[in-house]
Amino acid sequence: MTTSQLTHDQKPGAARREGHPGIALTVIAACQLMVVLDATIVNIALPHIQGALKFSTTDLTWVVSAYTLTFGGLLLLGGRAGDILGRRRVFMTGILLFTVASLLGGFAQEPWQLLAARVLQGVGGAIASPTSLALITTTFPEGPERNRAFGVFAAVSAGGGAIGLLAGGMLTEWLNWRWVLFVNVPIGILIAVLTPLYINESERHPGRFDFLGALTSTAGMASLVYGFIRASEEGWRDGLTLGSFGAAVVLLLAFALVETRAKEPITPLRMFADRNRSGTYVIMLSLAAAMFGMFFFIVLFVQNVLDYTPIEAGLAFLPVTVVIAVGAGLSQKFLPVLGPKPFMVSGSIIVAIGLGWQTLISPDSSYVGGVLGPMLLFGFGMGLNFVTLTLTAVSGVAPHEAGAASGLLNATQQVGGSLGLSILTTVFGTASRDEAEKQVADFMAHASPEQKAAFAKTHELPAPWSHEVLSAGISTAFIPAVAMAVLALVTALLVIRVRKSDLDALAGTASAAGPAGG
Repeated sequence: MTTSQLTHDQKPGAARREGHPGIALTVIAACQLMVVLDATIVNIALPHIQGALKFSTTDLTWVVSAYTLTFGGLLLLGGRAGDILGRRRVFMTGILLFTVASLLGGFAQEPWQLLAARVLQGVGGAIASPTSLALITTTFPEGPERNRAFGVFAAVSAGGGAIGLLAGGMLTEWLNWRWVLFVNVPIGILIAVLTPLYINESERHPGRFDFLGALTSTAGMASLVYGFIRASEEGWRDGLTLGSFGAAVVLLLAFALVETRAKEPITPLRMFADRNRSGTYVIMLSLAAAMFGMFFFIVLFVQNVLDYTPIEAGLAFLPVTVVIAVGAGLSQKFLPVLGPKPFMVSGSIIVAIGLGWQTLISPDSSYVGGVLGPMLLFGFGMGLNFVTLTLTAVSGVAPHEAGAASGLLNATQQVGGSLGLSILTTVFGTASRDEAEKQVADFMAHASPEQKAAFAKTHELPAPWSHEVLSAGISTAFIPAVAMAVLALVTALLVIRVRKSDLDALAGTASAAGPAGG
């Protein structure tokens, strides 16, 4: 399509779209909501997915990681595709792929089928999500109208997790777990139908795709995550475990080499030249690693030990989103005065305390004392960091590279979450296996003949013995989570430096920032 053809094609549509800006914004926001809430809406259904498809607890982490790894690994490539091929066209492609993948996942009968669908969802999300934000600049003129649109987009990104928790609980309890995936189908179809009617196409920019960089980085991180999960089941001397770690090293070294030689790399390595920005990426990686693990294990605890229904589990997490918003609001207000370092330091300390509290979790823990209290601390600490990390990541970056800097922060969050979850799962697997040996001996000494007969068939311990195993694994898994928060704290203390010019720049940008989505 030539430039003249593109202009000609846009005129009728542009006239229609100018009369319905609300519909255009709704379409863009609906896409972002669908992508953002996907992780949390599936999290609530994890215990039911585990029972239906016979996942082990360690393999269950792939239901989360298959999506986040692919999403994070291809996020920058997705944004690049929108610039080169046209954002509306790429946006629709991502939405349709995400929709088809959701349909396939809902019909999954085997674990591998669900995991394959989650990978495709991640690809679709990585294509659609960065393009949706860019489409706001294409659709809305600069000024108050565009600012309002960005405000709606930020609110959806921040609130998507809470909506996903409630929606996942309702769908799982009132229908079944498959509907946490099926629900995307009608929404995706509606978005795909409305997009060409109300959203402008963007001008194409010539460029190259760094496919090799995207492939080596995603495959390298997937191999690393698989190595940790495999080690939790088969041990560190297992051949496949060692082979996975070896492949990860080779692939990630190849990725670094590719990026140094690529003319248009997917990850501009110059982004790491600034110490503040590099420190920001390390802090986000560490905190996201702890965050993904916390949500995963606490969902299992409240449903399997506290016997919460899916809806009750969703409601149990809502206070976390409130304190995240409070922390984000405080940091946004005082960031221009105090600078980012105090919020990074205090936020990381509060997160570490909350995670340390969760190492005390046991079958006797109540929701208020064992779950809510530490989650509130964790959420407030994360809220202090979200806006701070986002603004520091883009501070001092040339305008044409701001998208790459913020996109890299988002990718770091997703990939770090997958990596952290795999590490915590490795610790969980070892601890729960050791505890299971103790509980089996106690079970054989005290169980009824009926319980022993059932155990001989299923090899699964009933409550309260199973509660002891799960709680021991979870409490131990939070120990490395604390270490991750401490790494964030040390990085904030030793790496982050703030200049007067940084504070002046933040004074003009803090009011426009919101919590990081995802």
